[in-house]
Amino acid sequence: MTSTPLPSDIEIAQAAHLDPIGDIASGLGIAPDQLHPYGRDKAKVDLSVLPAPDGEGAPGRPERRRGRLVLVTAMSPTPAGEGKTVTTVGLADALRVLGERSVVALREPSLGPVFGLKGGAAGGGLAQVVPMEDINLHFTGDLHAIGAAANLLAAMVDNHIHHGNALGIDPRRITWKRALDVNDRQLRHLVSGLGGPVNGTPREDSFQITAASEVMAVLCLATSLEDLHARLARMVVGSTPDGRPVTCADLHAAGALTALLRDALKPNLVQTLEHTPALVHGGPFANIAHGCNSVVATRMALELGDYAVTEAGFGADLGAEKFLDIVTRASGLVPDAVVVVATVRSLKMHGGVARGSLDVPDAESVGRGLPNLLQHVRTITDVFGLPAVVALNVFPSDTEAELDLVQRSCADQGVRAVRSEVWARGGAGGTDLARAVIDLCGGKGREGGAAGRDGGFRYAYDVRSSLEDKLGQLCRRVYRADGVELTPAARRQARALEDNGFGGLPVCVAKTQYSFSDDPRLLGAPRGFTVTVRDLTVDAGAGFVVALAGSVTTMPGLPASPAAERIDVDADGRITGLF
Repeated sequence: MTSTPLPSDIEIAQAAHLDPIGDIASGLGIAPDQLHPYGRDKAKVDLSVLPAPDGEGAPGRPERRRGRLVLVTAMSPTPAGEGKTVTTVGLADALRVLGERSVVALREPSLGPVFGLKGGAAGGGLAQVVPMEDINLHFTGDLHAIGAAANLLAAMVDNHIHHGNALGIDPRRITWKRALDVNDRQLRHLVSGLGGPVNGTPREDSFQITAASEVMAVLCLATSLEDLHARLARMVVGSTPDGRPVTCADLHAAGALTALLRDALKPNLVQTLEHTPALVHGGPFANIAHGCNSVVATRMALELGDYAVTEAGFGADLGAEKFLDIVTRASGLVPDAVVVVATVRSLKMHGGVARGSLDVPDAESVGRGLPNLLQHVRTITDVFGLPAVVALNVFPSDTEAELDLVQRSCADQGVRAVRSEVWARGGAGGTDLARAVIDLCGGKGREGGAAGRDGGFRYAYDVRSSLEDKLGQLCRRVYRADGVELTPAARRQARALEDNGFGGLPVCVAKTQYSFSDDPRLLGAPRGFTVTVRDLTVDAGAGFVVALAGSVTTMPGLPASPAAERIDVDADGRITGLF
């Protein structure tokens, strides 16, 4: 812990010395013609860096074994988050401190949280990826390209109906939504096409945030430009009156969408404050989407480093579950070790402490909140069969009694809890965590390790089951619910999806991030509840069925006092208030 206050995140980032991005790339063995710079300190990396599909090395690169994959997840968070990105960045830096060749792979921030409640998503303190302002704002334009692709497809759907509707699309059965990368509750439900025949066909319409769009999921799961095109073509936009799905391919739109996304598919290379290479690419939310960065960025990190450190959004019930049940099924990427981030303040919240009192010492409430953390750990170890370590992200207000209680309680359950001080000390504050991760991965070097290779890994549910059975298995095994209840409308949707051949897909549950249940008020490790699924839709291009549970929405709203109110730019163009 530190008693000396650090400057703000943005002040630290603005004072940092960044190496030229060409030097970062050269240190990884990336050839100049494989790098597409966006200024001095960020670039896109060509997909030719990845090995050829037949297993041969990429042009100019010898074949070599992939590195170890480390997945960072967390316990159920407070609204401010528990430092998962901070821990991910700091762990990658700490591995470098120990002499390991590490690469970090992260999601791109959405403007929704940046201007909303949580602020940026580039880490914090001395564990950040930089240039922080660029990464948190427009970056290399990926999210804009994804939004443009989603909206082009929406425009082509309505244009097709306007010009005669040869495909017979039922305007009441259009499922494709327009996208905007800003929280705006006003756009959740609206009527479009007003103003007479020349202005379109009136119908109910809606927007979702870009991070929840299927185009985002498709980009993150695609393995090549050809695969991207094929996945875009499979996306379902709606159906005919008799229930036949209508796809992007039916509208002849896949080529145009692929053109918009051609460069967006290339991962973005930046660096941490300690010059560790960072691939920041793709940004689906974990509460309303699948919550993981792109497959191509993770594979690239594994190709370029001995350790690839990546994160999955929110708790192990959301992002990590979706990585393991969706991304792993689609890509074959199995983590060698999992880090579960915990904080004393989140344990206090789950122990019944009000949000405004989380900095007050209270070991008793920490003890009451421990079942939440331990359930997340058991999800990783018992449900998925992977080795885990708890990263106890230390805050200045934490007491020795509180920290010691967490470590002893985890040890009693057979799981090591390691204090992490990367926010205050950078990589040097995470070396104990890095050593624990190396041990879980089977020791030093590229060979050996762990559950991903020795067959210990398993999925949370049998993908061959019915949709309702898959949801039931997930709810019982991961959330520890009594089961799942589908509303009558959701049950009809499940039957229709199965009749149309989508029943064999994995499920992506959209629910609150604050609870294992679908009710954000049920904190800790609740029991005796049932998860209610009210809506089922297919993301056929991404390859999963989305289940909306509880009151979750795919277009968030701004809080009463959004972060946007505190962001400004001075006369010299220096941004303030971004965190």
